[in-house]
Amino acid sequence: MYPIIRLAEGLEIPSFFLNISLVISLSLFWIIRRGDLYHLPKKNILDLSLLLMGSSLVGARFMHILYENFSYYQEHPLRVFYLWQGGFVFYGGLVLAFVTTLVYLKWLQTDKKSHYFDAFAPVLAFAYGFGRIGCFLAGCCYGKTCEYPWAMNGRHPAQLYAFFLEVGIISLLLGIEKVPLSKRPRFLNRSGDIFVLWLALHSLGRLMMESFRDDFRGDQILGQSVSTILSLLLFLISSVSLYSRKPT
Repeated sequence: MYPIIRLAEGLEIPSFFLNISLVISLSLFWIIRRGDLYHLPKKNILDLSLLLMGSSLVGARFMHILYENFSYYQEHPLRVFYLWQGGFVFYGGLVLAFVTTLVYLKWLQTDKKSHYFDAFAPVLAFAYGFGRIGCFLAGCCYGKTCEYPWAMNGRHPAQLYAFFLEVGIISLLLGIEKVPLSKRPRFLNRSGDIFVLWLALHSLGRLMMESFRDDFRGDQILGQSVSTILSLLLFLISSVSLYSRKPT
């Protein structure tokens, strides 16, 4: 793995944060384009994007502190702010970002709430999937022992599994999006269904990834990581939501 990229003597860049910076930059360009596709004001798209970046960072960090290493941060409280040392949990960021989005859209008093969610869905998939490349370079979120030809350092490249799964999800979302609502399956013919479908597919892919991971992720619940439990709950909720929605 390549946790540090050395540009010159004494000049080093953490590969994870370089990757995340590139992913965020590309995501901003893409969401602006997608905002035009859904006829959403650029100002609102940019404001919401900034809110999502901040809230997801805080939520991901908070869940890591609370669940994965609480006793460590009790002894070293200032290290809560040592973000460069890593320590983030995706679902913590997703939950707080989702709540932040609901609050912001309510404040906007817009009648296009579901359009915002659909516009952001593939961008969120892109940010997650390509963000896993940063995990791969940094060597975190590694997999269990693997004897197959594609093993990396004798382990399953769980980060790359997540990347390829999410790329497939992005392709599927963009393909469905091109189909008029009237011609889609009954459970995908309403505005907002693209986002709910992403939640269902992402959580299913995350369940698969979690089955290969072998890194420390805090205390287990019923023999499973908290991310596995949350993925299962999210898959059930989003699947029920899709199939229970009335057709248009």
